[in-house]
Formats: sequence, C-alpha cells, structure tokens
Amino acid sequence: MADVGERVPSAQEMRMRAATFVRRLSRRGRLPLDYSVASLRVADFLLDGLRSSGAEEARDSEVLLDLGAYVGEVLVRRAGATWIDFDADQQAYFGQSVGVRMPDGRVWNPLGKVRNCFAAGSSQESLRTFYLTLHGRTRGRRPVA
Repeated sequence: MADVGERVPSAQEMRMRAATFVRRLSRRGRLPLDYSVASLRVADFLLDGLRSSGAEEARDSEVLLDLGAYVGEVLVRRAGATWIDFDADQQAYFGQSVGVRMPDGRVWNPLGKVRNCFAAGSSQESLRTFYLTLHGRTRGRRPVA
C-alpha cells in the first residue's frame, strides 16, 4: 500500500498516469510501449533493469506505480477490463487502492503484480505471463481508445 505521505491514486487517474509514463519513456528511449500484449515483455525488461541496477522498492515506488498503471491499462485496452477504486475489504486484501474489473466481474491487482514481479525477478514472475494466464478477459482484441 502507499507509504505514509504518498498520495494514493484513484481509478480515474490511472489511464492518464499510464499515458504520461509512456510519453516519458518513449521520449527517452523510444521503447515500444504501445499497450499491446507483446509490450508487456518490455515492461518485464524494465523491471529487470530496475532490479539489476540496485533499485529498492521503497525508493522507486513511483516508477513501480507508473509501470503498474501501464500494465493495468493494457488489461483495460486488450482484455476488456475497467479501472476501479477498491473498497475497504479489497484494499486490505490487495494492499492497493485501485485495480481492474474484468468483463466476467473478477477483480485483479496490476499494481501489486508489478511489485511482486519486481521482488521475485523475471525467472519467477512475468507481467506478460500474468496477462496470458489471466481469467476473465475477453477473447477478441479490443480497439485502442
């Protein structure tokens, strides 16, 4: 969950946060962050780079939050999910304030998944595999909004 003093984002802010993250990284390194499922490999690569450079979760929490917003936005655009603000029980369970609801009603926590992948490493966890094994997503490709 957010550290003391850290502002907790709302569901309606997540799309803009993801877009700002993509613009910032695209400007620097021209990374192919196009909200595709394949771009989640780039997200995995970014996490590996953070970890191998000695990043610490507490120090780089904003970057992890931005990356979580990106992963969640891929779920919104490609799997039919919707950003939601978690209720108190969901916040206690997931340790986050926002997540996504899939078309079948299941709720997932992309922000927490990014933190777990960061902690475990790509040999243990993958954001792309998370998407591919995700229950409740639409089968067809959704148009990019």
